[in-house]
Amino acid sequence: MFGFFYFTAMYIVYIIQSETSFKYYTGQTHDLVDRLYRHNSGFSLSTKSGMPWILIYQVEHSTRSEAMILENKIKKRGAKRYLEDLGFFK
Repeated sequence: MFGFFYFTAMYIVYIIQSETSFKYYTGQTHDLVDRLYRHNSGFSLSTKSGMPWILIYQVEHSTRSEAMILENKIKKRGAKRYLEDLGFFK
């Protein structure tokens, strides 16, 4: 009998904050370590000017579709307001 292993990729919605401009950036990825490296190495044009960036929030989802829905919700609300709604700053 053969065993099967199913790899389930987790998709992460994250919020990072610039240590220089204090702006927020929201994104989603399946490899958070690599994505943070690219943000802090200047490979991402949208975050190049705010380096360095620190991770302040992350949440995992089992599908990319779910992650994209949350990412869009956060972007529409604004990262700071979304975090305030969660009680993040208390």
